[in-house]
Amino acid sequence: MSHDRPRDGDPVRPPSYTPLHPVSFLRRAGQVHADRTGVIDGDVELSYGELWSRAQRLAGGLRAAGTAPGDRVAVLAPNTTVMLEAHTGVPACGAVLVALNIRLTAADLGAILAHSGARILIADHEFAATASGAVAAAGTRCDVVISNGVDGDYEALLATAEPLDDPLDDELGLLALNYTSGTTGRPKGVMYNPRGAYLQAMAMALHMRLGPESRFLWTLPMFHCNGWCFTWAVTAAGGTHVGLRRVTPDAIWDAIARHGITHFNAAPTVLTDLVENAPSDAAGRSGPPIRVGTGGSPPTPTLLARLAELGIEVTHLYGLTETYGPSVVCDWHPEWSTLGPAEQAALKARQGVGNVITAGVRVVDPLGVDVAADASTVGEITVSGNNVMAGYLDDPAATVEAIPDGWFRTGDLGVMHPDGYVELKDRAKDVIISGGENIASVEVERAIASHPAVAEVAVVAMPHPRWGEAPAAFVTLRRGAVVTEEEIVAHARSTLAGYKIPRRVIFGDLPKNATGKVQKFALRELAGEGPEEGG
Repeated sequence: MSHDRPRDGDPVRPPSYTPLHPVSFLRRAGQVHADRTGVIDGDVELSYGELWSRAQRLAGGLRAAGTAPGDRVAVLAPNTTVMLEAHTGVPACGAVLVALNIRLTAADLGAILAHSGARILIADHEFAATASGAVAAAGTRCDVVISNGVDGDYEALLATAEPLDDPLDDELGLLALNYTSGTTGRPKGVMYNPRGAYLQAMAMALHMRLGPESRFLWTLPMFHCNGWCFTWAVTAAGGTHVGLRRVTPDAIWDAIARHGITHFNAAPTVLTDLVENAPSDAAGRSGPPIRVGTGGSPPTPTLLARLAELGIEVTHLYGLTETYGPSVVCDWHPEWSTLGPAEQAALKARQGVGNVITAGVRVVDPLGVDVAADASTVGEITVSGNNVMAGYLDDPAATVEAIPDGWFRTGDLGVMHPDGYVELKDRAKDVIISGGENIASVEVERAIASHPAVAEVAVVAMPHPRWGEAPAAFVTLRRGAVVTEEEIVAHARSTLAGYKIPRRVIFGDLPKNATGKVQKFALRELAGEGPEEGG
């Protein structure tokens, strides 16, 4: 063996180099924390040793069923053990995980199955009919495996499988596909690699201070950016995952009392519901605060104060599907704790700085030049680092447009503060963010435009007291046509997921500029003037 020094410029791979892969987290936890409770899911409680064994047998069962490295395995399930162990078991056999949004229609899911090329769909029994409809809509071969407790196809697959734990040596291969509607309504498959997921998980564990004593409640959907990579982060820390089939205030408060929850993530609307439905004995709760990460619109000072009274400490985060979840965190300086409530709320409302593995966060003008860090000059927020996606599946043009120079263009507008903290000022014009879910206005417009009475339609965001934003539709009818708001809503509901349905329909001519382009800013103002619904 030669011990010559490498020539200048030659890459050097250390003799003990090991590719970064999130499967290693459960492999380690299955040994180091073998007897520690890894997951609590209703009446099911598994140790980390058992969870690692199940993940290995899932990998072996998939391989025995003909799943080859690179094949896609989709999962349609709520925040249960099945979805959690799929985050290790699927990639452990070299397959690519496609975690599906349980809120989508069968037609939407079918489009994702077809685009991803999924060969197997693991579905919770509650979504068996949706899974069947999705496969039919996909029009491609996709075997369905139903999970139904101890007697479903899924458990039978695990029971007869040989454990599999093959070496995984490609940290830049394809680990997972996460679908986002983007701004066009057409699903885009965001490609995650093992390196990015591994590092993002470590960042989340650090920033949210996860440890073996942590009990993490799954309020954030695991299908959303792989649960912001907390599916792997909690495991890396040796904490306990607590599943939650349905996210309701009562279920969350019950889990907090029953399991001693220390952490969870949630959209601001969930936090508002928690405050409004807090049990009488929740105020003044003793013990360490419950640490909560939240994204979307910043929590109001009033909400922050009420959460503090309930022993809940909030950290504001920012990111997108394309950045493995939160790439920006409002890193709190201890000295800020001496400030008054209003000043603290203003600081907490900022999106913040790059997390510990984010290479950089900038605010740039249309030419890609950094704007002044004066807290007032608006530009587009851009991000770089290992937690930026590998690209969009089968869409190189969109990938180059999104990452033209190594910096991901978020489409969100913000300002840079003198201390390097970013603050979001406006979102991409046509995307409506409702309860943490992105809604493409074009998709809603297409659904409404298919009604025979509709000549023209434009959809914008309107304020909503519960969801933050909700769709409002402005409709111009065909000459002589008569249709009601209720009929338009019913038509939209026949093709769209429930959260995409417009909460208001306003009839009339659409305002346009000299070139005939609809002036959506004027429509947003009109939508904001109308009554807000509380449903």
